[in-house]
Amino acid sequence: MIHGTPDVGRLKIESAATAIRRLNPHVAVEAHALRVTAENARDLVRSYDIIADGSDNFATRYALSDACFHERRPLVTAAVGAFDASLTTLRPYERAASGAPNPTYRCLFPAPPPEGSVPACSEAGVLGALTGIAGSMMALEVIREIVGFGEGLVGRLLLIDAMSMRFETLSYGWDPDNSLNGARLTP
Repeated sequence: MIHGTPDVGRLKIESAATAIRRLNPHVAVEAHALRVTAENARDLVRSYDIIADGSDNFATRYALSDACFHERRPLVTAAVGAFDASLTTLRPYERAASGAPNPTYRCLFPAPPPEGSVPACSEAGVLGALTGIAGSMMALEVIREIVGFGEGLVGRLLLIDAMSMRFETLSYGWDPDNSLNGARLTP
C-alpha cells in the first residue's frame, strides 16, 4: 500500500512520492498536481514510455486511453470496485498477429456508464487488500510490457472477484464501430 492513515488530508501525489522515495531512493518521481483531462492528457503521456492508469473515474480513463492511442504509448489500466477489479493492456496503435487493429478502451467500453449507475469508491468503499492486488498485478504487467516475457493482456481483460476468490480472463477485440480507430477512421 502506498498511502496510510497518517496520509489522510495530504495530496495523494505527495504521500505517494514520499512512499516511493522511502521504498527506493533511486527512483525518480515526477509529480503532476493536476486533474487529467482530454485537453492535457496528450502532453502528459508524451514524456513517458509506458502509462499505468489506476484512476477512479471514467472521464480520466477515456482521456488517458485516447491520449495513449494518439501518442503511441502502451497503457496498462486497472479499475477496482468494492469487491472486484479488472486489468488490461492497450496498444491500439499496433496490429494483432491476425492483421486486425488491436482494440482500444472504447472497443471494451464504448461509452461510460450512465451517471450515478456505478457508485464512486468513496461511496461504495474498496478493500485495501484488493487495491494492493490490482496494483501489484499492474506493476507486473508494466514490467512484462517492458521486458517482453509471457503473454500480455492486450485484447484480454483480467477480472478479479474477491468475494469468490476467482480470477478470470476474457478476450475482447477491435470493434470496427469504435469512435477512436474504427473502420470509418482507419485507412
